[in-house]
Amino acid sequence: MKENEIAQRSGDFLKLAQSIRAIDQLFKEETAKAVNRNLTARNWLVGYYLFHYEQHGSDRAQYGTRLLKSLAEELNSPSMSSGNLKMYRRFYQEFPMLALPIKDYITERKNIEGILPAKISQLLIGQFDGSYENSLEASQPIGQSAIGQLPADTIFRRIPYTHLTLLFPIQDPTKRLFYELECIKGTWSVKELKRQIDTNYYERTALSASPEKMSAQIQKQAEHLSLAEVVKSPHVYEFLGLKDKDVIEETDLEQAIMDHLQDYLLEMGRGFCFEARQKRILVDDEYFFCDLVFYHRVLKCHVIVELKTHTFNYADLAQLNMYVAYYQKNIMQADDNPPIGILLCTEVGKEQVEYALAGMDQQLFISKYLLQLPPKQELTQWLSKEIKAFETI
Repeated sequence: MKENEIAQRSGDFLKLAQSIRAIDQLFKEETAKAVNRNLTARNWLVGYYLFHYEQHGSDRAQYGTRLLKSLAEELNSPSMSSGNLKMYRRFYQEFPMLALPIKDYITERKNIEGILPAKISQLLIGQFDGSYENSLEASQPIGQSAIGQLPADTIFRRIPYTHLTLLFPIQDPTKRLFYELECIKGTWSVKELKRQIDTNYYERTALSASPEKMSAQIQKQAEHLSLAEVVKSPHVYEFLGLKDKDVIEETDLEQAIMDHLQDYLLEMGRGFCFEARQKRILVDDEYFFCDLVFYHRVLKCHVIVELKTHTFNYADLAQLNMYVAYYQKNIMQADDNPPIGILLCTEVGKEQVEYALAGMDQQLFISKYLLQLPPKQELTQWLSKEIKAFETI
C-alpha cells in the first residue's frame, strides 16, 4: 500500500473515530439532561400533590403536622424522606410557573396514562388547563423582578433541580434572576453556583464600577457543568436508586486513611460498632456526608468521625458540631446518651485531633467518655504513622 493511501486512510479513520466520539458524547449529555428533567418534573409534581393535599385533602387532619413523616414511612424510599418531601413542597411553592413546561414535558411521554391513574391524570389536566392562575395565587410564588423574569421553559430545560434548590432561600426576585442568568450563561456547576452565592457575587457586581468586566472575569474562572458533575449530584443518585458512596469523591490519601481508620477503631475493642460510612444527612435543603458513624455500646451513644486532609480550622469543627447536633435532634433515641464527634485533621507533617461534644453538661458522663474513647495523643500517633506509610507507597 502506498504511503499517501495509508495517510488518506488514517485521515478517514480519525474522522470516523471523531464522529463516533461526538455521537457518544451527544447522547450521554442528552441522557443526563433527560434524567435531570425527569428529576425536576417528578419533584415538582410531588410538591404539587403535597401542597394541594394539605389545602384540600379530606383526611389531612388525621395526619396533621406529622404528614411528611407519615408519608415518608408509607413510601419507604430514600428519595422520599420527610426532608426531601419538605423540599419538594417548597420547590413547587417557589417555582409554580414551571407548571406549563412540565405539563408539556410529561404529555410528550406516551406511557404517562399507564403510569398515572386516570383520576390523577384528569386532575393534572384540569389543574394545568383550567385553574393554573388559582394555583399561582394559592402557592404564593416569589415576586417578579422589575426587569422581568426568565421564561419558565428556559428555567426547566437549562437549570437542573440541584441548582434550583440553591435558589430557594433567595427571596429578592432581581437577585434570583441574576443568578439564574449567570448560571445559564456560564453553564455553572452546582459548586460554582454555591460559591458565587456564598461570596455575594450579586452584591459585588452591584458595587462594581464595571459589572460587565467583572462578569466576564467570573465566567472565565468559573467551574463549568460537566457530564460527570451532572451525574454525581446526590439528588440524581438518589433518584436513580444508587448508593451514597458512589457520590463521594475522595483523595487517595483520604481513602487510604479512612479504610484503615475504620478497622483501627473496630480493633481497639472499646465498644465501637460500625454503623455507616459516608452517611448522608439533609440540613436546610443541602446534603452533607458524615465520614464514619459508629455506635458505642459502652457509652450508649453515636460517635461521628470526620477526616480532613488539611490542617485544622474551626470551620471543620463547626461542621462536625452540626453533625453531632443533627444526630442529637433526629437520630438519638430516648435511652441514648448525647452523640460524640471526633475530628482528625492532617497535612503532611502535621496532625491534630479534636473532640466535639454537643449538649453534654454532665461531668460524670464526660469523664466516662474520656476513658472509653482513644486519647488524642494515641489517635495523633496513629494518624502520623498512616501518613508516613502512605508516603512510602
